[in-house]
Amino acid sequence: MSAQPDLLYSEEEEALRAAVRDLLADHCDPAGVITRTESGAPHDRQAWKALTDGMGLAGLLVPEELGGQGATHREAAVVLEELGRAVAPVPYLTSAVVATEALLAVAADDLLGELASGRTVGVLAVALNTAPHGAHKAVRLENGVLHGELTGIADAAAADVLLVPADDGGLYAVAADAAAVTPQVSLDLTRPLATVALDGAPGRRLGDAEPAVRRALRAGAGLLASEQLGVADWALTETVRYLKERKQFNRPVGGFQAVKHRLAQLWLDVVGLRAAARNAADALSTGEDTDMAVTVAQACAAPVAVRVAEEALQLHGGIGMTWEHPVHLYLKRAKADSIAYGTAGAHRQALAELAGLQAP
Repeated sequence: MSAQPDLLYSEEEEALRAAVRDLLADHCDPAGVITRTESGAPHDRQAWKALTDGMGLAGLLVPEELGGQGATHREAAVVLEELGRAVAPVPYLTSAVVATEALLAVAADDLLGELASGRTVGVLAVALNTAPHGAHKAVRLENGVLHGELTGIADAAAADVLLVPADDGGLYAVAADAAAVTPQVSLDLTRPLATVALDGAPGRRLGDAEPAVRRALRAGAGLLASEQLGVADWALTETVRYLKERKQFNRPVGGFQAVKHRLAQLWLDVVGLRAAARNAADALSTGEDTDMAVTVAQACAAPVAVRVAEEALQLHGGIGMTWEHPVHLYLKRAKADSIAYGTAGAHRQALAELAGLQAP
C-alpha cells in the first residue's frame, strides 16, 4: 500500500508562487485585464513572454533533455492557482498543460521543445467543454489534407500550431495560419473561444489521437481545479478585505453575525477545494489513482468557485455590480470553468462508475 501523499506546499512551491504572484502584479493588474478584454486583443503577450522567457514556466511539464524544466504537475498547479487569482489572459492551461500533455503522449519531441520555450503556442483543437472521457469531434482527412470545422476551441486565436484529431484516428499538427480562426462570443473574455475551419489544410501526423486527447484532457481537468481554487481564493480574500473596510451603521459590515456565517462557510468550501485540487495535482504527478483524483476535484471545484464568486459579487454590494470592479471577471471565469473539461455533474457520474456506485 502506497504512502499517503503530502499535499502541503513545499518550500520550492511557495517560492514559485511568490515569484509568479510578483510577476503577475506587474503585468496583470485588474484594471489592465479589464482594459484588455475591451481591446479586441484579449491575450496578454507581454505577460506570456515574462512567464515563459523570463521564468521558463511553459516547459514545466517537459523533460529537461527536450528543453523543459522537468518539473511535475504540482508545480504547474501552483502556477495555475496564481493565474486564476489574477484571471490572467494567457494560454497557459491550453498550451503548457493540455497541448503539452498531448505531445508527450505522441513523443513529438521537436514540438515539445518549441512549446517549452514559450515562443510557440500550441492548442489542442478539441472543444473546451469536452470531458476526459467524452466524445470529441474529428475532421476529415481527404487526399492527405484536412477538412472540417471545430467549435469552442479555447485560445485558438493565440495559437501558432493546432493539434487536430482526424477521422483516420491520427493527431495532426497544423500551422495556425493554415486554418481560418473566427472568434466566438464567450462569457469569459479572458479565455476567448474560436471556431477553427480547415479547408484543405496540410498537417503532420504525430500519432494516435485517442490516447493523446484522453491524457491531455485528464491533465487539463485535474489542473483546472487549481485555477478554480485561485479564482475562489481571490474572491474570498478580496471580499473579506472589503467587508473589513465597508461600514454600515458605523460598524464594519464584516462584523455582522449573518455575514460572518456566510464567510465562514465560504472559507470551509475553499479549504475543501484546496485539498481536492492538491490531491489531483499530486495524483497527476505520481500516476496513482489519477482518474479518481481528477474526477473528485472537478466534481468539487466548479460549484465552489461559482458559489464563492457569486457571493463575492453580492457581498460587494453596488460596487460589485460595476464594470470597473474586477469581481465580474472572476464570476465569468468561474462560470466558464464550470463547463470546461466536463461539468461537475459529468464528473460525478464518472466518479460513481469508477467507484462502482452505478444508479439502479
